[in-house]
Amino acid sequence: MRRVPVLVVGAGPTGLTVAALLAQHGVAATVVDRQTGPSGLPRAVHLDGESVRILQRIGVHEEFAAISRPAAGLRLLDARLRPFAEFRRDRAAGRNGHPEANLFDQPDLEVLLRRNLARRAVTLRNGVAVTALTPDGDGARVALRDLRTGEQEHLRADVVLGCDGAHSTVRDVVGAVLRDLRFTERWLVVDARCCRPLDRWGGVDQVCSPRRAATFMHLTGDRYRWEFRLRDGERGDDLARDLVELTAPWLGDVPSHDWEVVRCAEYVFQARVADRWRRGRVLLLGDAAHLTPPFVGQGLGAGLRDAHNLAWKLAAVLHGTAGDSLLDTYQTERAPQAEATIRVAIRAGRAMTGGQDVVAALRRPVAAALLRLPGAEARALRGTALRYPAGPYVDHRAHRHALPGTLCPQPSVRLDGAVHRLDDVLGGGFALLVGGPVDAGLRERARALGAVTVRLASSAAAPGDVVVSDDGTLRAWLQRGRATAALLRPDRVVVAVTDARSTGSPAPSVRRRVR
Repeated sequence: MRRVPVLVVGAGPTGLTVAALLAQHGVAATVVDRQTGPSGLPRAVHLDGESVRILQRIGVHEEFAAISRPAAGLRLLDARLRPFAEFRRDRAAGRNGHPEANLFDQPDLEVLLRRNLARRAVTLRNGVAVTALTPDGDGARVALRDLRTGEQEHLRADVVLGCDGAHSTVRDVVGAVLRDLRFTERWLVVDARCCRPLDRWGGVDQVCSPRRAATFMHLTGDRYRWEFRLRDGERGDDLARDLVELTAPWLGDVPSHDWEVVRCAEYVFQARVADRWRRGRVLLLGDAAHLTPPFVGQGLGAGLRDAHNLAWKLAAVLHGTAGDSLLDTYQTERAPQAEATIRVAIRAGRAMTGGQDVVAALRRPVAAALLRLPGAEARALRGTALRYPAGPYVDHRAHRHALPGTLCPQPSVRLDGAVHRLDDVLGGGFALLVGGPVDAGLRERARALGAVTVRLASSAAAPGDVVVSDDGTLRAWLQRGRATAALLRPDRVVVAVTDARSTGSPAPSVRRRVR
């Protein structure tokens, strides 16, 4: 029976990304998907800067920039399409080294991710279904069927990753149940092409109407999306007959021959989290593990974060440098953060669309007033910030601003006269980021993990250190966390720090500008 190190079930963006990440860690993966090629139907349309940073890790961020565009932000409109609140987004690189809101068309992303796999030690098999999956102590036995020829195949996989979406068959094998977070709405999603420009400000419009909540956005080029909430008892097919009337506020006098509908389908927005993400070496990622309403644009991003969190851990287990218990930290870290993000999306959706319950009429004006307050967006999105709990690779936090469990920022840095993004300098493994004294314990942990040492300019360098300078972002980050050095995991989450108070040398706030 043929054996494969990792079998990835599902060739959506999450499955393709985790396979590429594993390849970078020296683990060969086989990806199987029931479809015969990339989906021709648009699905996800937004990735934040942290998600694009993961695409950078697998080397496709420049290609992604070519098929996407930074969004100007979010605008809330009343039932008469009059703006009453606006949240601007800087289109320049943000905290993670990329624009913080990026719109795109998912089939374009899948094409470039598949092209990326062709350059790596990854096997991609289209039109192949998993017909049986039996976990055992050190992997799973898998039966596959070629849907074009009917040919059957049996193999052993050291690891099986279920990236097969909301209707996951791997989830059934894991024995997981989706826990309902009590949000379900039906919407009509319309993707269209229009040869005339419809968008004048470059962001997303959210219509906050109790009668017909709606969303409009310009994706890229001539592609646009509308979403309209369905009322109780209303069917998508019924509403689709009124597309001309529904889209008239945006299309105006554009003649029918200048635009075409690419897709018009009823979707159910749900909030669900699986109660278990792992059975032995069979694990769930992406929509197989969690489903979120789209109101803060984190659906696909959550799947990419799953992949980034899990890939280096799997590699460590398969390379024999860590035991299987390390895989326990996957759900422990990812599930609370995924659920927190979903709950933010639920609150945002109810605030922005008004909801359909009996108190919606009271909630809308209150929500509108709160959304107008300075800092409203930052407060609303606070729950989506990555902050993992203490565990084998995250130390306990000594205070509320402590860095362990949080994500290191990614500014541009100068190295040997050239400007690079920080992650490209840190490399693919562990890294020790130094802005001042390093205690002996942290230095030894970094050495044992094979961490590269990256030192900020103006601090004393040791032989072998990589010395960089930035615009002060990293020193300010260390100082806010009361640290002089930080040990980073391959996914750029902080493992541990040297406490500035224990050294008597707080990180200075000197700022250097990268040129």
